[in-house]
Amino acid sequence: MISFVARTIQRCYISISTQVDNQPSNSRKIAIGVTGGIAAYKAIEVLRQLQRANCDVRVAMTKHACEFIRPLTFRALSDSYVIVDDYAPDNPDPIAHITFSQTIDLFIIAPATANTLAKLANGIADDFITSTYLACSAPVLVAPAMNTAMWHHPATRRNIEKLKSDGVCIIEPDAGEMACGTIGPGRLSAPERIVAAALDILDKREPHKPGVPSPDRLLDLAGERVLITVGATREPIDPVRFISNRSSGKMGFALAEAARDRGARVRVISGATTAAPPSGIDLIETKSAEEMYDVASGEFSEATVFIAAAAVADYRAKHPSRAKIKKTAAKLTLELERTPDILGNLARQRTNGQLVVGFAAETEDVISNAQKKLTTKDLDIVVANDVSREDSGFDSDLNCVTILVRDAPEPIEVAIASKLEVANRILDEVVKLRSSRADLKESNS
Repeated sequence: MISFVARTIQRCYISISTQVDNQPSNSRKIAIGVTGGIAAYKAIEVLRQLQRANCDVRVAMTKHACEFIRPLTFRALSDSYVIVDDYAPDNPDPIAHITFSQTIDLFIIAPATANTLAKLANGIADDFITSTYLACSAPVLVAPAMNTAMWHHPATRRNIEKLKSDGVCIIEPDAGEMACGTIGPGRLSAPERIVAAALDILDKREPHKPGVPSPDRLLDLAGERVLITVGATREPIDPVRFISNRSSGKMGFALAEAARDRGARVRVISGATTAAPPSGIDLIETKSAEEMYDVASGEFSEATVFIAAAAVADYRAKHPSRAKIKKTAAKLTLELERTPDILGNLARQRTNGQLVVGFAAETEDVISNAQKKLTTKDLDIVVANDVSREDSGFDSDLNCVTILVRDAPEPIEVAIASKLEVANRILDEVVKLRSSRADLKESNS
């Protein structure tokens, strides 16, 4: 008996030590629990995107999940043992549900079946994932996936509300066609949404309280009046058709939220968006590039920082039709003309130390094109992002950018992260630039 206990303690020590030694010191440690649904394969993409965001990820699975995807897949990608059964002979840690749960920064369960939700809500711990949940002291993020009828069932709704009241973060499923042919809510949310929510939880967790800016960013924009353009413009072809683009407004609204939390007074000029604006800001809605330019020109003089995050259409129909164009001819020819250059025109009008930040959405020669924009438009900062990437950019909750600052020796690479964190990294550079200019002014006075 003593020998067995000694061997058990030794195995636990070796397991924990190996995990610590093999992990980068600055990586975030995440566990993913995969349960038995058809969407289990999507957990692979969640794992890969988290790894790209410098997270160290381990995986656990239920026995039913193994019927949809093999543990070997996750083991190969994570380079770690995939736990299915605490009592499996090859399990290197016989009390893994304790050591596993106590050494992570976030526990994600994706997909979470209706059965798993019921167990979590009612404290049932009859497999590794549910046992880990009860032992876990880290935040928990759950992404349900199930048939539409099961999702709408009163029992499932009660379990969801119970988990929310227990502090669990729920990413509700998307609507669409199920594997069974049913159409409605129940599909596992997109991997990028799950990853964005995970990174947002981690960003807010330490060293500061959730929802509060970190101490080094607390009110560092107090006194600034930040003007931000957001979303896409729509240039009419006729009363029912228009020229536009894929911008959702998520990056611009993330900048507005971050600036608000850091003490700035924020005013947003919005085009068409699919994202909801944050509270606590002034919002002015516009449609076309001309309308956005007129409003921005009127607001610009009051701003201390101008951030042009909107995706403004470069061209518009020169002679839009007053009536709907009928489908009669074999082809339609449109004569286009340039829209106002909102960013360039306003940058040239700045006075009294106004800072101007632009975005460069590119698909090739990203950095060189962004550098050209920084110079030709006389900007203080330009944020370059490769919109051809599938894991970030337009309509995604994630972004991966390079920040170019006027007179800075090197571009600043920002690895893939939630758009809120990217927004804060951009604003960090605004704060540094403001501080350096204040120091320069003081030394010259």
